[in-house]
Amino acid sequence: MKEVFGGPGKKSGLVIRIGQCMCAASSIGIMASASGFSTTTAFCYLIASMGLQVLWSFGLACLDIHALRFNKGLHNHFIVSLLVVGDWVTATLSLAAASSSAGVIVLFTRDTSFCVIEPKYSCDMFQISIALAFASWFLVAYSSYVMFWLVPSF
Repeated sequence: MKEVFGGPGKKSGLVIRIGQCMCAASSIGIMASASGFSTTTAFCYLIASMGLQVLWSFGLACLDIHALRFNKGLHNHFIVSLLVVGDWVTATLSLAAASSSAGVIVLFTRDTSFCVIEPKYSCDMFQISIALAFASWFLVAYSSYVMFWLVPSF
């Protein structure tokens, strides 16, 4: 298997997985603490998608910790194929959720001035949560790219 920055069972891969998990968890925390998030389906979808991202990233971070602690490589075609599919699914869901939420917040802030008319909604917190969701997506997109290039090395 090729040695790639961010590959499974490496310290760089662990850092990327922890970054994914932290960005997604922060996105959930900020969105859930904002008032009025539950009235918009896109924001609820963002929380659900980031919840899946937290579970996936945390599980793979634990797998990386195990591989690093016991000095075991993750040089198995089945494991890498599973990681590719899982990363693609979570990346697609994360991008869709972040993009739809970003579209709603653009509608709220620029097109309709909804955030000015209804001050009970925490539009600034929505924007921060969406930015963190995009950061999480960027990290999982990088992971899926790395995993995609590792598949042919078997």
